[in-house]
This record gives sequence, C-alpha cells and structure tokens, in this order.
Amino acid sequence: MRNDVLCIYYSRTGKTRRAVLEIAEVLGCEAVEVRDNVKREGTLGWLFCGFDAMRKGTRRLRKFNTAQPLDRYKLVILATPVWAGRCSSIIRGLLKRRGYEMQNVAYVITHASDNLYPIVFEQMDKYSLAPRVAAVSLRIDSVGYHFWRDQFITKVEDFLAHAEDIPQVEEIDEEEDEFKELERLFLRRGEEEDA
Repeated sequence: MRNDVLCIYYSRTGKTRRAVLEIAEVLGCEAVEVRDNVKREGTLGWLFCGFDAMRKGTRRLRKFNTAQPLDRYKLVILATPVWAGRCSSIIRGLLKRRGYEMQNVAYVITHASDNLYPIVFEQMDKYSLAPRVAAVSLRIDSVGYHFWRDQFITKVEDFLAHAEDIPQVEEIDEEEDEFKELERLFLRRGEEEDA
C-alpha cells in the first residue's frame, strides 16, 4: 500500500464513496471518510445539505484518523458531491480547518447533472494553500465515467512518478512547530465561531 497518498471523502448517498474507493484501490492508497454531526439522510437531510452549501456554512467535523499526519502525504485527494452548485460543506470545512497541512491536492467531484461544475474546483482552491495537481468531475454511471476516472488516475500517477523529488516532511523544527500550534489554535477558534 502507498503511504504517500491519501483519499479523503464525504458521501451522502454512496456515489462519491464508490468513485473514490475505486480510485484508492487502483492507486493502492488509504481512503478515509469525513463526516460532521448533522443528520443528512432523507429529504430533510438533502435540504440541509443544499442550505449549508448555499450559505457556505461549515460545521465541526467528527474526528477522523489517518495513518500519518496530513502534512506527511505527498498528495491528498479530496472527493465531494456537488451541492447546489458548490462543494459540500463537509469538505469545505475540512479545507478551511486543515487545508494548510496538505502538500499537494487533487479533487474528485461527483454530481447527478450533465454540468461539469468547474467553479467547484475554484471554490476548493480558495481554502487550500497547496497546489492542485489534478481534478475530475464525475457523473456516476454516465457513459464517460470510467474514461474520465481513469484519466484522473493516470494524471495522479504521472504526478507521483515525477514527485519523487518532492521531499516528505521529516522533522519540524521548534520554531515551525510553535507556528503550527498557533495556527491550530486560530483555526480551532474559527471552528467554535462556525458551530
């Protein structure tokens, strides 16, 4: 299993989960689901999702575990459904609170319509300091689904093949460690304001 790539996803209906688990299987990497504490099942949950997306709100995420800290991965693949033409509030919340920890990012968005939603990638970029190395917009069970998914995987593999020169974070010096702690406190304060 690769230890330098992580897939993080949110899936309300299981469609985003299906896509990202297929990608993680081919890449041989870890996949982790993130959630918040909002009940998002059924029609009422669907309405909450749209409302959260429209108001660009985020809520505190449930604790999730990865094999190593986020800043140790050369690439973090973030997967989200599109809600009301926007990134899901769960992935937006993750990017707002933890996006600064990611070295490089790639995006997978899933949707039910024929629209490709390029604006969603731009929205996600706003919350990440890391460069975007790949992105794909997938409509599950569409004619082009497998083609575009495989193109994304190829682009990620090409990046990783050439990313061997990118050093993984080994040790953080004391000054940088203090800065990260201050940054975490600042972001934690932002979470409390969001709640």
